[in-house]
Amino acid sequence: MSFTKTTEQSSRYEHLEKMSVTDLLQNINNEDKTVPFAIERALSQIESLVNVVVDRLKDGGRLFYIGAGTSGRLGVVDASECPPTFGVPFDLVVGLIAGGDTAIRRAVEFAEDDREQAWKDLSDYNINDKDVVVGIAASGTTPYVIGGLEQCNANGIATGCITCNQGSPLAVTAQYPIEVVVGPEFVTGSSRMKAGTAQKLVLNMISTAAMIQLGHIKGNKMVDMQLSNHKLVGRGVQMIVDELNIPQEEAAALLEEHKNVRKAIEAYANR
Repeated sequence: MSFTKTTEQSSRYEHLEKMSVTDLLQNINNEDKTVPFAIERALSQIESLVNVVVDRLKDGGRLFYIGAGTSGRLGVVDASECPPTFGVPFDLVVGLIAGGDTAIRRAVEFAEDDREQAWKDLSDYNINDKDVVVGIAASGTTPYVIGGLEQCNANGIATGCITCNQGSPLAVTAQYPIEVVVGPEFVTGSSRMKAGTAQKLVLNMISTAAMIQLGHIKGNKMVDMQLSNHKLVGRGVQMIVDELNIPQEEAAALLEEHKNVRKAIEAYANR
């Protein structure tokens, strides 16, 4: 199948090494400004995938991200932030990267070229048809990701993807593709830049919208967040003050007793 890999096309800018720092920053920023507009064009695709994610999670399923390189790292980041932000179990959203956890910090050569490994990685988690798997690949051609989604499709598991090329093999493979076409990078082929930014923003939208739909936000507050440091404890106390209109000392005592903002608020209301 032939398609245009815009993520690999030559930069619109020439002689980067001759630019001043001011010009470099201004031009990078100008390119970055285009990313949200590219995402806006894909909102209906994002909505379709979010609806599937919500349905699966409500039915006891899990959300998996699979990717390689920058794409894999972004999936791992989004998955790892769900428990502290929304108070969900650590295995509800899982990020898998080609080459394993070692590849989070140091590239593992040719790991992304193994078409069979993603399914093996998913199988370690007893993947099943209640789950949903989202493949992340800027190019839309990563064998690790495509092979994983193919096996998921064959086993009745819902699949989505986030890619930055139109009509890629990955988008064709995924049941619920998201194609955010951001165009050539400032540094030719460096898809950690605009493509990576686009993927991060879409991942934010998927996980945040899903968790809100699952009831982990009250008003606009993270009432289920983990109280893992003093800053978050202070934030939790202020949430309780704002919600219940009680003195800070009383709110702090409630939070100390119940260890959770939502539970503290509910306990006060049920007095």
